[in-house]
Amino acid sequence: MVSVPLAHAAEISKHPGMRRPLVILVLAQFFGTSLWFTPNAVVHELTLIWGLTASELGHLTSAVQIGFILGTLGFALSGLADRWPASRIFLVAALIGAAANIAFTFAGGLTDALLWRFVTGLCLAGIYPIGMKLVASWAPEHKAMALGWLVGMLTLGTAFPHLVRGLSPDWDWQWVVSASSILAATAGIMVARLGDGPQLPSTGRLDWGGVLRAFRLPRFRAAVFGYFGHMWELYAVWALAPLLVAGLLVGRAPDSATVSLATFAFIAVGALGCILGGYASRRLGSARVAAGALAISGLICLAWPWLGYLPLYLGIPVLLIWGFTVIADSPQFSALVAEAAPQKSVGSSLAVMNSVGFLITVFAIELTASWWQTLGNGVTWLLVIGPIMGLIGMRALLRRE
Repeated sequence: MVSVPLAHAAEISKHPGMRRPLVILVLAQFFGTSLWFTPNAVVHELTLIWGLTASELGHLTSAVQIGFILGTLGFALSGLADRWPASRIFLVAALIGAAANIAFTFAGGLTDALLWRFVTGLCLAGIYPIGMKLVASWAPEHKAMALGWLVGMLTLGTAFPHLVRGLSPDWDWQWVVSASSILAATAGIMVARLGDGPQLPSTGRLDWGGVLRAFRLPRFRAAVFGYFGHMWELYAVWALAPLLVAGLLVGRAPDSATVSLATFAFIAVGALGCILGGYASRRLGSARVAAGALAISGLICLAWPWLGYLPLYLGIPVLLIWGFTVIADSPQFSALVAEAAPQKSVGSSLAVMNSVGFLITVFAIELTASWWQTLGNGVTWLLVIGPIMGLIGMRALLRRE
């Protein structure tokens, strides 16, 4: 995830041959990452059919995260991404991920469902990071701008199943989930037809020594610790999104379609946060933009047990501000890490940062899901830890800027 200097967009528009591949890759990223949170869009149905608790629903999200962690580490350690064309990896991952997502709809209970969600997470490791590599192969001079758009597409992909549920309240839940499989398969075919770019970089194997040396650098440590604090909050908030929205609508007799559409807006507005955050970083610096977004989302976490009872005309705007800021700092942290890491181990440093960051999300998701029944909206207090520790950790970056 990297910052988005939008000024490069004008330069790209001058090169039509470059523009088409980037449009295809950005759309493919949106389609492929729609697999990430499909069960969260049908929480009500899964609760009724399988009798799942909030904690067990959290397990479904955690299974995807664990699969993604192991998948990214597997690609990094094996060097597979350098031995096989990236577009073919994307195709295979998208097709298997689409199949695993459909298999999830035939699961007879939680155990089978966890297996298929884990496989989906493994496949996402061949979609999201490989998509970044493909962008670099097609437009190496403009990868910062293009990768920023990819982060926005990840956000929209995450929100997409909620949009499908909201617009099709009469569909069976299996069709809502399967819609993402159709998109993912389409994404794989799009990328396979496009192929690898002419300037595919070689990343090599994971350099653990380089990563250890990077942690000796104060600016690198500050950026990484800020990112870890951000990740403690981000995916837990996205996983809880339907419950947070439904809590805001308690007493107002909300239907499932209304909850789904509001959840989509809550998550999807983060794409705008990524884009505008990248633009603001050109004036303010990445550290200040990241710290500002982290502070605002952290304050909303702290105050949500009270804000969750606001009238709708106030509560919905607060949710949208939260959704905007909770992801806006992510591209900036990755840009800061890439800048601070030793030149020879930038790829290794980013790989380890993402792996550890997603591992942190598993603990945050499990903790908040298990305490939801007891604390309700009060679980957001457990998430405040992330922004606080992140802001403390990145002090060196703020002093420098």
